[in-house]
Amino acid sequence: MPIILQKKGAQHHIQLQKDEQQGAIVIQLSWSNNAPVDLDLGCYYELRNGKRKLIDALQFGDGDGGPKDQITKQGCYINPPYIWHTGDDRGDNDSSNETIIVNAKGLADIKRIIVYAYIYEGAAKWSLTDAVVKVTVPHQQPVNVQMGEVNDKRRFCAIAQIDFDNDNSITVKRLVSFHNSHSDCDIQYGWGFTYAQHAKS
Repeated sequence: MPIILQKKGAQHHIQLQKDEQQGAIVIQLSWSNNAPVDLDLGCYYELRNGKRKLIDALQFGDGDGGPKDQITKQGCYINPPYIWHTGDDRGDNDSSNETIIVNAKGLADIKRIIVYAYIYEGAAKWSLTDAVVKVTVPHQQPVNVQMGEVNDKRRFCAIAQIDFDNDNSITVKRLVSFHNSHSDCDIQYGWGFTYAQHAKS
């Protein structure tokens, strides 16, 4: 059974065992296409060396992405940042999803991730999407953050924060805060990026 974070600020702590530090931590956004809405999944990330960036399809959708063993705007799985977006889903099926995978080998290098979704096409009708972000760690119960019956008309939502602790553990925290853009979310959570067209940092 999944652990469901229902209230704003609710969090769940996961201590990774030794055999879990070699697999993939999977962050998946799933949604229903009951409404003509295309969601995109992205994340801000900060490494312990101070490097901060963001990954989403607005960056790698123009051919700037690549396979998970190469460093591109899609991220990289086997080398820093140890975070890789698996690709854009255009929402053509009955249900859709986009996924970011985090290499557990990089736990000591990653400080925090904020997972967000934004409505790329269609009206801002979040309540019709049944959107859920699921964070799955090997051999652990998944942690779900459900959007629920929200009617905010802003197109950008910071859904969850994942903090990576020094003791090989992670904490998943529910955010579900709405913003007008990448930069508005950036200001609230203190990332300090400079934005140009297509939200590139």
